[in-house]
Formats: sequence, structure tokens, C-alpha cells
Amino acid sequence: NGVSAIEVISALFDAASTPGYELVRSYWQRNWPQAGGTADFDAGWKRALHDGLIAGSASQPRTGATVNTNWATNIMPPTIAAGALELAFRPDPTIFDGRFANNGWLQELPKPVTKLTWDNAALISPSLADALHITQSVGINGGEHGQGITNLVELECGGRTLRAAAWIVPGQADDSVTLHLGYGRTAAGQTGNGAGFNAYELRTAETPWFAPDLKIRKLDESYTLACTQVHHSMEGRDPVRAFTYDAFAKDPHVLAQSLDDEHREYQSELVPAASIPKKEGAETDPRLQPLTLYPGYDYSAPKNKWGMAIDLSSCTGCNGCVVACQAENNIPVVGKTEVTRGREMHWLRIDRYYEGPIENPTTYFQPVPCMHCENAPCEVVCPVGATVHSADGLNDMVYNRCVGTRYCSNNCPYKVRRFNFLEFADFNTESLKLGRNPNVTVRSRGVMEKCTYCVQRIRGAQIDSEVTGKPLADGDVVTACQAACPSQAIVFGDMNDPNSRVSKMKAEPLNYGLLAELNTRPRTTYLAALRNPNPELID
Repeated sequence: NGVSAIEVISALFDAASTPGYELVRSYWQRNWPQAGGTADFDAGWKRALHDGLIAGSASQPRTGATVNTNWATNIMPPTIAAGALELAFRPDPTIFDGRFANNGWLQELPKPVTKLTWDNAALISPSLADALHITQSVGINGGEHGQGITNLVELECGGRTLRAAAWIVPGQADDSVTLHLGYGRTAAGQTGNGAGFNAYELRTAETPWFAPDLKIRKLDESYTLACTQVHHSMEGRDPVRAFTYDAFAKDPHVLAQSLDDEHREYQSELVPAASIPKKEGAETDPRLQPLTLYPGYDYSAPKNKWGMAIDLSSCTGCNGCVVACQAENNIPVVGKTEVTRGREMHWLRIDRYYEGPIENPTTYFQPVPCMHCENAPCEVVCPVGATVHSADGLNDMVYNRCVGTRYCSNNCPYKVRRFNFLEFADFNTESLKLGRNPNVTVRSRGVMEKCTYCVQRIRGAQIDSEVTGKPLADGDVVTACQAACPSQAIVFGDMNDPNSRVSKMKAEPLNYGLLAELNTRPRTTYLAALRNPNPELID
């Protein structure tokens, strides 16, 4: 007994209730000659319903203004004088040109390089920052965990001015300032209003992408930006392993050779022993044997042993996996203030690291979900058994047992657990219920949560396998992050299956575990990044 849109509009002008079908048919019956149909309306109407179109009803082409074919000249950067600055306009990595400014998921999604959320900023090089005496502090030493305190600057182009926050980015060109579009909106909606700085105030039709003769001036005011990079930084602990292709071609075990004796032994828990060259006497030296009080787990009964491998050579830091995880697992948006306090709720983060000179560094991206450790430090400290080891190797979270002690988060060396400090979820608005995954719990305040390897998808596939009697095959279970990865850098599967993609990746000599020297034996491992630089382009 639903009512269509045309029936609603018709009811406003006609007291009689006319079915939608009759409304459409009567319209075309009145306009049939103009539509170019046959003289017999009934026959023509039946033919139109059969074909899905009415012959001759298309609008006639109209001659418009001449298209400007010189658009390419507006894209190329203008020539600037020596010592001058240019302003480069770029679509934002998350909200594009502003059309997605009212999307909370995208506002809170960290930018791939800057790791900023809820704001844009004038991106400047370290050298330009020194020349302007711009200071920037991020993290614990500068305030809250995610609080980036920086200077405001005034940008002037073509007689127009704009105040914006400055943000120092290694690798940024010294004579160029980048400003992303889409922010500073006043009519985007409740979520997007007032966030960031309006780059359109400086952008003109003559300079849509590059504006020459930029003038920049430091202001005696500071501004707080929300930055997620330093929340759980592991810099200095070799989180990313990277080698050149030439080094790998000469020695496929270049990763193992780069590790010291103890690290090499802990890596043997993650990589098949045949792929790890061991020094003489290492098998019997008690100092080199992994020590653990944890009992071993038998995974032969359920015939599944889930694991994940991430290829750092393929990861582009696009954050598609982060949004997919948020959508799949009903992860709430917390807002800028809570992000500055280090309380963002993303179950999966992408860390960004630099290597090399600050003027032109190499950038690496590393997705960090829950490691699902075999020797999980979080499990032994939970006083209520809320985090436990499953029969197929998952580090499970039992939400209705959690009492919020946060011991597990404190004991996790990877800092991949998130705590609901506030009741971020709206349980009452009916329209919001339709946007949630019904297969995943919506958590309330005071609950610890984290990546589950999309356990709802695993259990669903296992139930289907039991019903149909067909054994699970490699690829039957795909996590949300894996499904969304455009470069297929994330691979998930059964480690008990030697022919699965994840088993083959873990058998690669470039496979390693993050902080494996802690003997956590993570189920999520990485393939070291390989770079193939052109020697002619290297100074």
C-alpha cells in the first residue's frame, strides 16, 4: 500500500486518488502525437512497455556555446620568478572538492601524508618554515597525543587574502605552498560546517590550480590541528623493513641477514625455517631460543588457522581499508576534540614513515590492524576474560564481559585497541540504524574494541560450509580491508592450507613480524618493501 512520488504530487492538485500507472499512461496518451508515436496509442503503448522506451521522445539536440579547448593551459603551472612562491590548489584526499564535507567518516579519516583530520592546512617545506620562523609541535611533548599546535599564516594572492594554519611536510617544494580544496564551508551541514580554511577565496578561473606571486606572512596566533601519526608512533624500532630490488636479487634472504641473532630466531616463529639462514650452533644455544610461559595451541581440530599478510611494496596509503573497516564494523565518529586527545576509534590505522633527507625523503605506509598474536600480551592481563584466544587463532573480544579496565590496551605493544570513552553511538535515531551492519554489535560507553579479522564473515562462511557440506576454499572469507584494497596489498586466509595465498606470502623470505623480538608471534605479518630506484635519477 505504498504511494509513489507522482501519486503524492497528483494528490496535491487532484482530490481523486489516481494510481501511478494511470497517471503515466494518461500523460503519454495526451502527448502521444508529439512524442512521435504511432497513430494507434494502445499498440504503441504496449510496444513502449515492451521496449522500455518511447520512440521519438528524446529531446532534440541544441547548439550551445563553443567549448573552450585551451583548458590544458590552465592546468600547467605558471612560470614564477626566482625567489617567488606559488600556491598549488589540490582536491582534498578525503572530501575532494567539498562535496563530501558533511561525511563524518571522511572528515575523520587521516590524510595519507599529513595524517590530519577535520582540517586542511597550508603545506610548506621545512626550509620555508625556517625562513618564516614557523614552529610546530605534535603529540605528548606539544600537548595531547593528537594535538598539533602550529602557527597561523596569511596567504595573499591577486589581492585576495586568507588565514590558514601552516603544516610542515618533508618533501614539499621550497617555492610552493599547497592548499587543499573543500574546507571552510558554511552550508555543508552540521558535520562539515566551519571545518578548515576556504581555499576558494584565493582560487580564480584564471588560476584554478596554480596561483603565482604568492605572499605568505606568519601571524602571532596559533592553531590546533588533529593529527594521528604520533599517537602510537613506533619510529626507531624498525617497524618498516625496506630494501632495493638489486639487494634482493643478489640475496633473497637480505631481510634475515639484516636481523641480529635474537631477532632472527623470533622471526623463525613466523617464517618457515627453510627460508631462514641460521648461524652454526643457533639451534642449541639456549640464549637464542624463544622463551615463553604460554601454552601452545592445537589448530588441527577446527582445521582453520587464520592469518594475514600485508605487502608494503603495494600499499599506497590510500586509507580505503580504514573506511571499509569503519563501515563493516559500525565504528563511530568521535570528532576533532576527541582525536586531539588520542581517542579516535579506527580499528585499523595506517602509519606513515619517512626515510632519507628531509628535503626529499622516501615515504612508506604501513597498515596496522590487530596482530592477533599467538602469545597475546592482552589476554593474560584481562581480569574478566573479555579478551580470549579462539579455537582458530583469533584474539577475540567479548564485549559484554568488558568492564573497561584498559589493562589490555596498556599491555599491547602495537596499540591497536580502542576504548569507548564516551557513548559515541546513537542508539535511538531510526535512520542511523539503517546505516549499520546488523551482523556486528554496536558498542556502548566503557567497552574496549579492536580488529576482529571480520569474525562475522568468518563465522558466516563456516556456517554456510556446514550447511552445504562444501569445505571452505581459499578466498571464501575476505575481510573488509582486503576487499577494499585497490592494490591487493592485504591478503587473508587459512594458514593451515599450504596452498592458500596467505601461506605462500608468509613463506616469502621478505615476510617479517612487527616487533617480533617481543615474542608475541603476531598472526599479521608484513612483506618488506622493495624499491627499484633509477640510478640516473639519484644524485
